[in-house]
Amino acid sequence: MKKIQTNNQKTILTGGATVLAVIASVHAQQAFMQAGTAQPPPLPMPKVVATTNAIAPLDDTSTNAAASSVPDKLDKFFNGKIPDALAKGKVNVDVRARYEQVNQEGVGAITKDSYAPTIRTRVGYTTAPLYGFQAMVEGVNVAAIGPEHNYNAAGSNGQGARPVVADPTMTRVDQAWVGYRYENWITTKVGQQPINLDNQRFIGDVGWRQNMQTFEAVSVGSEPIKNLNLHYSYVWEVNRVFGDVSGLPAANQDFDSNSHLINVSYSGWKYGRFVGYSYLLDLSNAAGDKSSCATYGGYFAGAAPVNDKVTLDYRAEFAWQTDYGNNPQNYATEYYNLEAGVSIKPFAFGAGGEVLGSGANSGAAGGRTGFQTPLATLHAFNGWDDVFLSTPADGLQDIYTYAQVILPEQIPVRFVFHKYNAVYGGGNYGQEYDVVASKKFGKYWTVMAKYAYYQGEDPAAPSLTAANVDIQKVWGSVEFKF
Repeated sequence: MKKIQTNNQKTILTGGATVLAVIASVHAQQAFMQAGTAQPPPLPMPKVVATTNAIAPLDDTSTNAAASSVPDKLDKFFNGKIPDALAKGKVNVDVRARYEQVNQEGVGAITKDSYAPTIRTRVGYTTAPLYGFQAMVEGVNVAAIGPEHNYNAAGSNGQGARPVVADPTMTRVDQAWVGYRYENWITTKVGQQPINLDNQRFIGDVGWRQNMQTFEAVSVGSEPIKNLNLHYSYVWEVNRVFGDVSGLPAANQDFDSNSHLINVSYSGWKYGRFVGYSYLLDLSNAAGDKSSCATYGGYFAGAAPVNDKVTLDYRAEFAWQTDYGNNPQNYATEYYNLEAGVSIKPFAFGAGGEVLGSGANSGAAGGRTGFQTPLATLHAFNGWDDVFLSTPADGLQDIYTYAQVILPEQIPVRFVFHKYNAVYGGGNYGQEYDVVASKKFGKYWTVMAKYAYYQGEDPAAPSLTAANVDIQKVWGSVEFKF
């Protein structure tokens, strides 16, 4: 699906701001594997009219009743059940106002800060189930509060002297799908949809950004036996967070796709979940095919209670990746993640290590190629400053630790520290300090404040081509979801 053109940004901004004056929003995500409502009963079987060898008179009322049963049922379906499914459907309205400020030092081309107050308004409608079928359509508008030239909107607005804030203004359809569910045996969706698999390390909707990433796909899920879940998606287009707006650099444009997503999980053991996956991504845009890759892997993750207040959690994951499709590179490399934590209410502590490897490239341009995750919710990994949205060619080792406390009034505050190094060649990529606090008000409202500070050391091409780069980002948001 492509964007809906609009020539009246001021009207959209005023409308979004008016909505915010009443409500603001939390981010809406419709999870594909989420349980649905029970399947309605099937259509009743037609009544069988008793017959005899005797010839019935022309005005036999039973014959007339049988003849009229089909149009009666059609009338009930089109004038009863369909309107009922529409009347019992759900409207969702999500509005999120956010301020993002970015200061970047050490890159010669960046001479100004970015100031990005934006408001995201999302409105959708989902029908009630009808014999297992459902449909959904949703549109989104992202508007700047004030001049858009105060920030670099992912390269689309000619503000190359400012750091990127990947929230271009736009109006577009972001969901339009038809689905079907039959008990636990099959769940399907066809059309434009978000897809979130596991922790979104490889496949996600990037809900952090104002415009989420969606997939034009057919998705099928099944639970053939209890606790065994199967998922398959065929994706023919990826609508990225930057939108299909004019002026985008080639690398930020949407992907044409011929991709297969396979995920199998078993959660029948109370102490953890076993998952295996294969993600065969054949992706291309105006920048070429270098994002195409095949990833095969699996993980075990879970938690074990020690007592009423203490819980241990853990995760171990491994994946192998090669080039795929028309990628001109020829490489192979690996991925590791180990993490352990403890929750002692109201505190939580943990540490982990993530390695995105580097492989020798015997294809076009030579050199080395880092492990790629082009469809991930990248903001959730490797630091909130988003320095490593593209893995450095020499790979990335991220050693991290976190601490969290839930303050009175149910206010969680989380601190995270990252230390970055190259996997190949011994490069020191610096460190990052992150902190976030949030508060829910009732059922619908959430406020959030967030800060990230990256201190760079050696260059980390292609992510950073300069040494000693410092980046600071500040966010504040008010969200509402209905």
